[in-house]
Amino acid sequence: MTLSQDKIEKSYHDIISCLVGDGPENGACGIDIVGQFQPEDNSRVAVPRNVNAAFLISLSGDGHSRYTAAVEYLEEMENDPLWTNLVTFYREGIHLLLNEFWDFCSSGNNGVERVEALITKLSQQKESLSSSQTIQEDIWKLFHPEASDILNNKEHQEDILRGNRKIEITNLNHKPVKNVPREVVFTSNALITIPPAGKKYKDLGIKPDLWNALEEVVQEDQAFWYDHPVQMGVEPDRNEILYGLHHLSESLLYEKKLKNAGEKDELTVILSASVTHEGLQGIVKEYIESELERSHDLPGLKVYLFTEAETAALIHEVLVPAANKYFSDIKDSASLLREVVGVNGKYGRHYSFLKAVTAFWQVFVDPDKKATFKIDLDQVFPQEKLLEETGKSAFQHMMSPLWGAEGIDSHGNPVYLGMMAGALVNEEDAGTSLFTPDVTYPSPPFRGEDTIFCSKIPQALSTLSEMMTRYGNGDIDGSNSCISRIHVTGGTNGILIDALRRYRPFTPVFIGRAEDQAYLLSALFPRDKEPALRYFHNDGLFMRHDKHAFAAEAIKAAEIGKIVGDYERILFFSNYARILSPEVDEIKSVIDPFTGSFVSPLSHNLAYLRLALKAADFFSTKEEESEYKGFALVETGTRRLRASIQEVSMGDGNGLKERYRREQKAWDLYYDILDKIESALKEEDQFALELREKAEKLVLSARVITGGS
Repeated sequence: MTLSQDKIEKSYHDIISCLVGDGPENGACGIDIVGQFQPEDNSRVAVPRNVNAAFLISLSGDGHSRYTAAVEYLEEMENDPLWTNLVTFYREGIHLLLNEFWDFCSSGNNGVERVEALITKLSQQKESLSSSQTIQEDIWKLFHPEASDILNNKEHQEDILRGNRKIEITNLNHKPVKNVPREVVFTSNALITIPPAGKKYKDLGIKPDLWNALEEVVQEDQAFWYDHPVQMGVEPDRNEILYGLHHLSESLLYEKKLKNAGEKDELTVILSASVTHEGLQGIVKEYIESELERSHDLPGLKVYLFTEAETAALIHEVLVPAANKYFSDIKDSASLLREVVGVNGKYGRHYSFLKAVTAFWQVFVDPDKKATFKIDLDQVFPQEKLLEETGKSAFQHMMSPLWGAEGIDSHGNPVYLGMMAGALVNEEDAGTSLFTPDVTYPSPPFRGEDTIFCSKIPQALSTLSEMMTRYGNGDIDGSNSCISRIHVTGGTNGILIDALRRYRPFTPVFIGRAEDQAYLLSALFPRDKEPALRYFHNDGLFMRHDKHAFAAEAIKAAEIGKIVGDYERILFFSNYARILSPEVDEIKSVIDPFTGSFVSPLSHNLAYLRLALKAADFFSTKEEESEYKGFALVETGTRRLRASIQEVSMGDGNGLKERYRREQKAWDLYYDILDKIESALKEEDQFALELREKAEKLVLSARVITGGS
C-alpha cells in the first residue's frame, strides 16, 4: 500500500492534532496545549512555554484553529536574538519530523498500514480522545509498537518473552568461579560534579586547596550528564562512593563469617572517576582520595582509582610501546587507544573501560583473576535476605556453573553464557521480598509523552519475564535450562575475562545512556561463527537499590539531564542498530521489547515529541517549581538534542559508523596487545617483562590507602 505525499502529510497533521487537541477538550495527550499558547504574554518564563505549544500546534497543520497564529509567533520570536536558537530548533524540527514520517511511510515496512489503521480509528472515534484507551493502543502501534498489546495480555506476553529467552544447556562450566576474592575483580564508577549552587566552600568539608580550583570550574558549562553524580562536599553519610564501598566491605565480612572467604582475603576493587565538568579532571583524584582516607570502615578492600590521568599513563607507558613493537603496521595506535581507553565522557566510555581493564589485570597484574563483576555504588548486597530467601549468599551465587556454560537458544542457535546478570530490588520493597519487581506496569489514563512512548510498559514486561524468573517453578530448572538476559542494569552484572578476550564487546563512546544494554549489541551476532555471547540470568542474585535513601538531593539536581538523556538514547540507539546491521528487524527480534523500544524508524519524531509533551506537562501544573522544570527542560533539551541530531547525522549519517568501526579497531588492537604480551611473558621475553614492571608500578600508584587498608 502506498500513499501520496499530500496524503501522508495530512495524515501526519491529523495524528498530531489528535494528540494536541483543538477546542474545549484536551487532545489524546491529556494536556491543554492550546491553552498554554498565550502569545500576548512575552515574559521570560512564558516564552519557552509559548514556543513549545506553538511548535505542537504548527505540527497539527493548517486545519488547526491556532495554526496561523502559532506559525507567525515562531517566525516573530526567531528574530529575537534572545530566543533565536530555541525557536530555530523547533522550526527546523517541523520539517525534519515530516520528512522522517514520509520516509517511514515510503520504506516498504508496514508503516502505511499502521498510519491508515490509526487514521481510520480516529475517524470512527466517538468518546473523548483524552480518555480513550482504544485510541491509545493505536497511537502506540504507530510510535511505540513495543508497548502495544501488553496491558491487556500481560501473562500471555510474559510467557512468550520467557519462552524466547529460554536456553537449553548443553555444557555447564566445569571450572566455575570457586574463590570470589581471588578470582573476581569488582568494579564501579564514581560520578563527580560541582557542589550544590549557593553553598559556601568553607562549609563543604573539602580541603581548602580545592576551593580556588572549584571557583573556576563552576564557571564552566557542563560537559557531561549523569543520573545522580556525587556533589563535591556532600556529607559523608550521603556520599555514594563511601556508601557503596562501605557496604561492599560489609558483604565481604559476612562472607567470611559463612566461610566463603578466608580471614585474610581481600577484594580487588577498581574504581573509575568520571566528571561532569572538564575542570574537575585535575582535582577529582585528590577529592576522592581525601574522602576515602578519612573513611575508617573499609576493611578487606583493595581500592584502585583510575581517573583520565591513570588511563592515559596505561596507554602511553604500556600499550603504545607494545603496539609499536608488535604491531608496527598500525601507525596511529596512540590516537586509536586514546579514543576508547579512558573514563571521562559519556557513560559508554567508562563502562567499557571497567570491563576491559580486568583483562589488562589478568595479563599484567594477577593471572588468577577470571571474572569481573560491576556494582553501582548506590546498590548493596542484602546478604541476610539473600540467605533467607534464596539459600545462598552473594558470593555463592557468583559460583554458579551456568556462568560460562554453553547452550542452545529458542531459535536453535548455539550460545556461550560468558556474562551473568542479577536483578535489583528497591530498598522499600526488600523487606517484603527480594522477588519484588522494581518496575511495575503503569495504569491508564496516560498523559503527556507516555501517550506516544511509554517505556515503562515493555520495561515492566521485561522485568517480570526476565529478571523475576525463578528456576524450578516451571519448565526452566536452572540446571538443564535457564533464561538469557537482554535487559540488564548498569550494576549487578559480570563477564568472564575469557569472554572479554574472545568476543571483545564494548559500548561505543557516543552512547550516553543505557550503556549496559548497548554493551551486548557489539557482540550480538558473533564473528568467526562462534556461539553467540549472552548473559545468563542468575535467579537469586539481587542487589538492593538504595539511591533514594541517601542521594535524593543529587537525584533531584540531575532530573532534567536524565530526562533529556532518555531522548538522546532513542537517537543514538536507532542509529547504532543501523550501523550494526542493515537488517534492523533482525536485531530487534533479539532485543525487543524493552531495549528494542529505543531502536525506532521514527527516532527524531520521538525525541522532539517526547521533549515537547514532557515540557507541556511541566507547564500544565501552574506550580512555580514545575514551571521552572519546564523552562529548564526546554532550554537544556533543545541545546542537547540539537547537538545529538548533528552528531548522528554527520557525514550524511556515516559519521557514527566510521567512529564505531574505528573503536572496534581500537579494541581489537587492545586485546591483540594483551594476547601478544601474555605469550611473550610465558617465554620470559625481556621487553614484555619490562612492560609488566611498568604496569605494576602504574597499578600500585593507583592504589588508594583507605582507613581500613
